[in-house]
Amino acid sequence: MSDILSKAKAARSAFIEISTLTTEEKNRALNRIADKIWQNKEDLIEANQMDLEDAEKAVKKGVISEAIYHRLKFDESKILNVVEMIKSIASLEDPVGKTTYAIELDESLELYRVTSPIGVVGVIFESRPDALPQIASLCLKSSNAVLLKGGSEARNTNQFMFSLIKDATTKSGIPEGWIQLLDTREEVTCLLELNDYVDLIVPRGSNSFVRYIQNNTLIPVLGHSEGVCHIYIDERADLDKAMEICMDAKVQDPSVCNAVDTLLVHREIAEKFLPIMVDKFNKCRVEVRGCPVTIKIMGDEVKTASDDDWGAEYLDYIVAIKVVDNIDEAIDHVNRCGSHHTDAIITEDHEAAMKFMRRVDSASVIWNASTRFSDGFRYGLGAEVGISTAKIHARGPTGLEGLTIYKYYLKGSGQIVRDYIGKDAKKFTHRPLKKIWK
Repeated sequence: MSDILSKAKAARSAFIEISTLTTEEKNRALNRIADKIWQNKEDLIEANQMDLEDAEKAVKKGVISEAIYHRLKFDESKILNVVEMIKSIASLEDPVGKTTYAIELDESLELYRVTSPIGVVGVIFESRPDALPQIASLCLKSSNAVLLKGGSEARNTNQFMFSLIKDATTKSGIPEGWIQLLDTREEVTCLLELNDYVDLIVPRGSNSFVRYIQNNTLIPVLGHSEGVCHIYIDERADLDKAMEICMDAKVQDPSVCNAVDTLLVHREIAEKFLPIMVDKFNKCRVEVRGCPVTIKIMGDEVKTASDDDWGAEYLDYIVAIKVVDNIDEAIDHVNRCGSHHTDAIITEDHEAAMKFMRRVDSASVIWNASTRFSDGFRYGLGAEVGISTAKIHARGPTGLEGLTIYKYYLKGSGQIVRDYIGKDAKKFTHRPLKKIWK
């Protein structure tokens, strides 16, 4: 407990300092991080190779899936993507210090609502090597201190990446304690008790994991739970377009939370659509599990889906297909079996698309495009600390704005409340101001 407590105290102390950093200071540090990572890419790949060797053994033992192994790989191409991502965050507008509301209460009594950092953020994330620099960069740009705990499968990669970021930011004048790396599960358990030092926890994992975090801490939790994603192929869909979208959503990278898990196919186009779609999946080694109607159409090319398949997040080369009678049945299935993450409709019918998008209760609802677009970088947010399926101050891909809150600044000239109470009370003007806080 003493080790994690000292890390949390150091992060809290550093936060007070980084909350006053200028945009230029933060951007300079971010660009230095990007350069440091690129300069050390060979050593980073070597550290990652150690994780891959351990993961390969785990795959053979059946401890982890091949999809997780694929997600762990950190080659030069992925490192370049990380470098570009960090530089893109540096180029974004600073989310801190923006005036979002200004009003005159009375002459020389002015109120401003100004965005500010949350404080110390604890992020527990999956075994993806690009997650650590992504989260760290977003926290630095939004002037937050961060406690990081990655998956054990990426331990060597994370430790080396952490050392690069810490070295780069220290040399840029950023307080050393602003970023901390947790090593063990025991430290995570202790972290949940540190509500005096930690302002927000972002757990990225299964629903049961997020629920465990929420039930065992007094710290606010920004829940990034599992992504059970659906695509509904409407009776008025362009089938060629639908097949391309479904293939991308499943095969481009099946190990991520915005990959599609279930296809809902309108009965009117099922016999035309399914044979071609299933054949495409089979050629890419995607296991297809179907409802009774799908089995009737496709026979033994498809496995029979169980009740557990409706609401499953596969993170693998597996997809479930259900034939539905109409759009209302599709919407009901998504809202009942989904995780409110990302769901899509493929149709050329504007009215049907609007109905689906308005009634599906998910953080991202997509029309005629892949679910894989649900991502902070692709949404122009620079990156994301996670995808929130909650309905609090941040929902969906959570980037810089999701890591800020606000303060009210009231500037007076000697006013007291007593003068505004009673028979001869002064009146509030409540006149909107065009000024910004400086």
